[in-house]
Amino acid sequence: MAFDYDLFVIGGGSGGVRAARVAAATGARVALAEESRYGGTCVIRGCVPKKLMVFASEFPAEMEAAQSYGWTVHAGGFDWTGFRTHLHSELDRLEGIYRNLLKNSGVTTFDARARLSDAHTVALSTGESVTAKHILIATGGRPIRPELPGAEHGIVSDDIFHLEELPKSILVVGGGYIACEFACILNGLGVEVTQYYRGAQILRGFDEEARGLVSEDMIENGIDVRLGTNILDIRAEEGGYVVKPTSGAEKRFDKIFFATGRRPNSGDLGLEELGVRLGRNGQIEVDEYSQTAVPSIYAIGDVTDRVNLTPVAIREGMAFVETVFNGNPTPVDHDLIPTAIFTQPEIGTVGLSEEAARDIEPIEVYCTSFRPMKTAFIGGTGRVLMKLVVSQATRRVLGCHIVAPGAGEMIQMAGIAVKMGATKEDFDRVCAVHPTMSEELVTMKAPMRKS
Repeated sequence: MAFDYDLFVIGGGSGGVRAARVAAATGARVALAEESRYGGTCVIRGCVPKKLMVFASEFPAEMEAAQSYGWTVHAGGFDWTGFRTHLHSELDRLEGIYRNLLKNSGVTTFDARARLSDAHTVALSTGESVTAKHILIATGGRPIRPELPGAEHGIVSDDIFHLEELPKSILVVGGGYIACEFACILNGLGVEVTQYYRGAQILRGFDEEARGLVSEDMIENGIDVRLGTNILDIRAEEGGYVVKPTSGAEKRFDKIFFATGRRPNSGDLGLEELGVRLGRNGQIEVDEYSQTAVPSIYAIGDVTDRVNLTPVAIREGMAFVETVFNGNPTPVDHDLIPTAIFTQPEIGTVGLSEEAARDIEPIEVYCTSFRPMKTAFIGGTGRVLMKLVVSQATRRVLGCHIVAPGAGEMIQMAGIAVKMGATKEDFDRVCAVHPTMSEELVTMKAPMRKS
């Protein structure tokens, strides 16, 4: 059977675009359909605009520090409208780059919604129908609202970049990294932030010591963190919303922001009718080569709900091309992925938490917490954390956890060593860079505890 294309990609996010471009470079005939904006979650409504908001939100603390360092600083109020305009101009620029990358790679693009008619046929919302030998689903995910009375009044992360004005007060619901990052961002931009989380501590799944320190600093910085708290209902009133929590009195907020989870965009793609299996959360089930139960259909990125990070989706896309178009079966390596959480302070982590590691084997924990030089000089209270989790048997560093300004930058470098299987003694052999916060990673000699 002759096909219109060798590969048809559904989804123009980072993973889909990379797979399309790399496949086209092999000489394959490639097409891609995107129903919204090119760049996907990361570029348009995730990592990039969020990080720019992080930068904006850090300036008040930096200006306060500058005054303590002797500078005369004259700062006015934050101009949300000006920032938002600049932000969206930047996102438009980046989307244009993504479009040009596809064009210059020889990829045919369709600005349309796509769904599968059969294992090799894609029907487009424009009325066109095309065939492909291989189909790659890279449709990402979306934020969801909880099922509770009044949830329709809340916004989600996709909405935050389009607010006409910043609210004076906001309730952030959730305790994951998205909730905590935006709580810190909005607090830094001058919004009165309250955070409700039903669990005993924020950032579930991360190292206990690290997330505890972040929680303390968030509270110290003015965020009203309410743990063990859920919402019974929300009702609208003029100019705001009244929230009834499971504990405490009702409270009024200008905005409600739900960061309570995400769901794969796998609906209405015609997948289940063809025999593609979906998981309980709607994720497309794939094997280690990103292949579904239908041999011609593959899936990568957040729609598979494996490790929902942009660089992982890109690697999955490249492994797919290597497997399918270069004849080199390449499984995706999801082990020891460095991760950064852009709270204030940031968390950088790679490998196992102390809690996860000690459930597997005997470990040693090397850990230090201190006020860094920049903070201590001006009497600040903020502390940083440097932590290594080490196997007693092999001496390998099983996990590295950093809580500090710039932790995301540090963990990228530490991640190389951990991925290579470095031992504690390998870390010890590295000469310290002084004076830095990160030098503590190579100067901790005695374990804090063993378990």
